[in-house]
Formats: sequence, structure tokens, C-alpha cells
Amino acid sequence: MSIRDDLQAVEHRVAAACARAGRKREEVTLVAVSKTKPAEMIDEAIAAGVADLGENRVQEAREKKPLVRGSARWHLIGHLQSNKAKDAVRLFDVIQTIHSADLAEKVARAAASAGKVQDVLIEVNIGNEPQKSGAAPADAAALAGNVRKLDALRLRGVMAIPPHDDARRWFRALRALRDELGVEELSMGMTDDFETAIEEGATIVRVGRAIFGERN
Repeated sequence: MSIRDDLQAVEHRVAAACARAGRKREEVTLVAVSKTKPAEMIDEAIAAGVADLGENRVQEAREKKPLVRGSARWHLIGHLQSNKAKDAVRLFDVIQTIHSADLAEKVARAAASAGKVQDVLIEVNIGNEPQKSGAAPADAAALAGNVRKLDALRLRGVMAIPPHDDARRWFRALRALRDELGVEELSMGMTDDFETAIEEGATIVRVGRAIFGERN
């Protein structure tokens, strides 16, 4: 199967999940997660219709992005170290992993220096798992307040990588938090559970393996 075939299969699954949930297909942004994949495969995906790409590491995107000929919106979906804020602002249209007020301020300073208003999402550690980054759910409202005070940031929504058990429960919890914060985007769901995420209200799903194959 080619990337085009795999993308088409994922698109059918997205559309079917939207139909089951009584939603329109255009309500969901499909982010094709291209981490570890070379620029040639990314260009193949863009040619097949991918409009949004997700990368986990700033350094990898810094090396790959200049080699990609096609045009897409780039999302940072992996942990961001504050010392890479300037590069992240330069490389990414959306930073989905703002997890602290300190990081938000560093990203805002980098965006202001670049003359840019940076779209961001707050990363929430929805299951309070010690091995994962993200703001605790109880701290998300305070973090959202901090982000909203920064003119160079535009708070678009929340994202999470929930625990593996009972994904639907965690997706519902994140949706409730999104609604409480009064933001638009709800980034949740990956290759193994994106259909459930769409049924529970996801506006962004992050799918890698089902489009690009196993990680290199």
C-alpha cells in the first residue's frame, strides 16, 4: 500500500467516525505525524492531500523542514524544552505542547521577537501520569489564564495523550476541560484510538502509523 492509499483509508475512517457522531467531516483536522520519516515521504503525503503535519522534536523538524518541497501547516506535538522556544516558533505554525507558564512566556518572547502571533494549545496530563509531561487538569485553568495574558500567543485549545486504559473516559474528561476553558480545539486521538476520539468530540487527531507505516 502507498501513502496515498493509506491516507485514503484513514480519511474513510475519519469520515465514518464523524458520521456516527453526527458531525461534519470538516470539523476534524487530520494531522499526519511524520516523526522519523524522511522529507521524500512527507512530500508524498502532501501530494496525496495532507495539509497538516505533526513532528515530535524541534531538532528533527529543523533538519527536515528545509528539505520538504510541499506546503503544509506544521504542528509541534512533542515535549518542548524552553531553550528550543525560538526554533519552535520559527518552524511550527502550531505548538500543541505548552505545559507551564514559564514555557508560555519563553515562547511568547520568541514569537514577539519574530513579529508573530503563535497559535498554541495547552498540553494536559489528563491522567496525572508521572511519566508524562503536561499541566495537571487542576492547573489548566490557571495556565490558560497566563497564556491569555501574552499578546504574542493565541490560545486555540487543549491536547493530551491519555492513559491506554478506557480511552473514551479520558477523552470525555478532556472535552469537559476544554469546554470549561472556553477554547475551540480539542487535540486527542492517535492511530489506535482516533475514531473513538472523534466520537467524543476531537477537533484534531494525530495519526502517524496508519498513514506512514511503522516508525523508523
